[in-house]
Amino acid sequence: MKSLYDIPAPAKLNLFLHITGRRSDGYHLMQSVFMLIDWCDTLHFESRADGQISREDLAVALPPDDLIVRAARALKAASATPLGVHIAIEKRIPAQAGMGGGSSDAASTLLALNRLWKLGLTLDELIKIGMGLGADVPFFLGGHNAWVEGIGEKLTPVTVPTGQFLVLKPEQGLETQLIFSDPSLKRDSETATIRAFVADAFGFGRNDLQSVAQRLCPGVSQALEWLAVRGLKGRMTGSGSAVFAPVSQNFEPGQAPGALQARLCNSLAVHPLAGWAGSKSLSVDGV
Repeated sequence: MKSLYDIPAPAKLNLFLHITGRRSDGYHLMQSVFMLIDWCDTLHFESRADGQISREDLAVALPPDDLIVRAARALKAASATPLGVHIAIEKRIPAQAGMGGGSSDAASTLLALNRLWKLGLTLDELIKIGMGLGADVPFFLGGHNAWVEGIGEKLTPVTVPTGQFLVLKPEQGLETQLIFSDPSLKRDSETATIRAFVADAFGFGRNDLQSVAQRLCPGVSQALEWLAVRGLKGRMTGSGSAVFAPVSQNFEPGQAPGALQARLCNSLAVHPLAGWAGSKSLSVDGV
């Protein structure tokens, strides 16, 4: 009998994002807080005895060699397992939004296949594989909201208050490299502290990438202006183009204009798959 899993891959929001410098190799130094939210993709895993890795898109069409497939191949190569998998994905997190959808899919793939293939790899072993896939993958593997530093590799678990957020995604996406290569990007923000963030978690700091993104993508400004009319202080997440604002639990957003995609999301204290690494048990068949 084939083993099956149906699992979530949650998005994240950057509650703030400061660029504090630039290394000699061109990589930017940053500080941020990554917070998990309940806007999720759903991945379906079915074991294959023939060793093949296949993928089926149930919603949005993805590139043939996306992070999901690359994560499965990387884990198969690292573990030398003879098993394969068929992965079907219901893609809901928008691309080029700054919400980490691709990295989250990769992390959930590593966690699910570690169990499905009964590999028993530890979290540290999975993180080493994840680092080769993308800078945000270790965060989603870690399972907790985090204070992020360096080039994204230094993660410190941090407690974030529970909250509800209105997230808006313009039709146009943004390529991260375009923003980081822009000469007008602010790269000298002062070093922040966790203590200062905790004192005002949803109001602390800013997103240093936002002004560049607004120039490259008019939809970012449109979304921020729509939030401001409703008395909400919006902010872009990551390198955009999605923006968000904290709202009360009884908030009614109304109809978003034009091609803006709007969604009310709740913060998550932990990843739905937290604790999955390092176990050969298949006692949990889904979440």
